[in-house]
Amino acid sequence: MTASELPAPGSTDRTIVRRLAEKTVNDRAAGYSILDAGFVAHVSVADESGQPYVVPVGYARDGDRVLFHGSTGSRLFRGLADGQATCLTVTLLDGMVLARSTFESSMQYRGVMVLGTCSVLEGADKDSALEIITEHLLPGRWAEARHPNTKELAATLVLALSLDEMSIKVANGPPDDEDDDVPRPIWAGVVPLRESFGDPEDAPDLVAPYPVPDYVTAWRRPDPA
Repeated sequence: MTASELPAPGSTDRTIVRRLAEKTVNDRAAGYSILDAGFVAHVSVADESGQPYVVPVGYARDGDRVLFHGSTGSRLFRGLADGQATCLTVTLLDGMVLARSTFESSMQYRGVMVLGTCSVLEGADKDSALEIITEHLLPGRWAEARHPNTKELAATLVLALSLDEMSIKVANGPPDDEDDDVPRPIWAGVVPLRESFGDPEDAPDLVAPYPVPDYVTAWRRPDPA
């Protein structure tokens, strides 16, 4: 199934945005751009007793699916590998919205929610997924760093979650004050929030004065669209 054949974001019974529905985005490409800009996803999973947990994971989008990995020793990840239903979310915070009332004050954000079950990747598919995740989080690193050895691969569980069923919500406007609050003699507006990479710091055990790779100094965080 191609992206054009997949359900539109927010179009299924489980993904219809009911609270602040005006912030819904139904463009799948917009959701993919949010996923491509993020580094950390939060994945829901329950243990044997039914206790729910939310686990942060590094991830990457690969076409119409999200890839992430964890330890084969984790009971929570084994539950996902066994087909437990899950919910994966990615949220990008773009700014703080200061209205004239605390009730109307809010945030600018872009968020994606994905529902489904995971599949386990093995063999060449697993190797490829680890490269894709590495290159999303650390562009340029895969070609230079040592790749996982047999023991490390055996300890790593790589999962794929289809983007078949997803919803997108974006808040990017100015304060929306009540008419009676507009004359209040206080500042109102938006304080943008931007992530950026700092100056690289050498590892304390670096055995030679190796220069920082060009691909690292080229890393930039994209501005919100």
